[in-house]
Amino acid sequence: MATAVDRLKRKLSDRLAQVRGDRSQRQFARELGVFQQNVNRYESGTTPHTDFLITLAVKERVSVNWLLLGEGKMKRKR
Repeated sequence: MATAVDRLKRKLSDRLAQVRGDRSQRQFARELGVFQQNVNRYESGTTPHTDFLITLAVKERVSVNWLLLGEGKMKRKR
């Protein structure tokens, strides 16, 4: 039986793909300064490293609360 944490972790990979949008994993990784393999692993369900999440939040102006918990709005205000 999946716990609430397990469900949130599964949805995190969906939200990462949503942030990436139409960009390829390679292009997205290049823009964030990470390896494409990391983006692939994170979208496949591996829990992202904190550094990646912070970089993503800052460069893409994404709310960390939305990214991790699915709460609030996706984009932060400028």
